[in-house]
Amino acid sequence: MIVAVGCAAAFSLGLYAVLTRRDLIAILAGAELMLGAANVHLVALVLANGGDAARVSVFALVILVIAAAEAAVGMAIAVTAYRATKRTYIDEFGEVSG
Repeated sequence: MIVAVGCAAAFSLGLYAVLTRRDLIAILAGAELMLGAANVHLVALVLANGGDAARVSVFALVILVIAAAEAAVGMAIAVTAYRATKRTYIDEFGEVSG
């Protein structure tokens, strides 16, 4: 029960960051926080219901790898956007051009 409340709080903070922040880095951090909270909640839920710890660990590792790939791609986009425009605020990107 306490894990669920903590995960919901962390997910809510991440969602708040994604929806309210204008900075690209803060939005990526919020998305990572949401993925991490969902991962912890999934593992706690399966283990609380008597699930197999080995299978859950493999599934959690896959989620972590996907989250790391998302962070790498997001940071590459942020660096490329900053080099092209010297800005990191989402509102200031008017159009995407090559």
